[in-house]
Amino acid sequence: MTKELFVNGTLMRGLALHPNLAGAEFMGECRTAPVYRLYSIGDVHPGMFEVDEGGVSVAGEMYRMSDEIWEKVEAGEPPHLYCGPVKLENGGVVDGILFPRDIAEAGHKDISEFGDWRAYAATLRD
Repeated sequence: MTKELFVNGTLMRGLALHPNLAGAEFMGECRTAPVYRLYSIGDVHPGMFEVDEGGVSVAGEMYRMSDEIWEKVEAGEPPHLYCGPVKLENGGVVDGILFPRDIAEAGHKDISEFGDWRAYAATLRD
């Protein structure tokens, strides 16, 4: 069986957890529908969740993988991240990596204005 997964953080190409996707097929870059908020979780990884209003489109990548690769990806995810439905700008709905809103808003930085983990992470190196 195969799984398609939208990723928008450290699983993306060139970032820290990308090796966990070894063997997965890169399907391309894409964006979510503008219905998400994006938070920096300790400046280590992003946390994304859906909102009813005030959302932004978030940049990410799509991958197709076997169940075995998915198990490796899931096992390597930081705490609280989970797999759930993500709405794409093209109208599709796919599995993606999400973060609980209550935890994000309880003490992490809203970086939604960037709409892109890479863009935000680049500001940390300046």
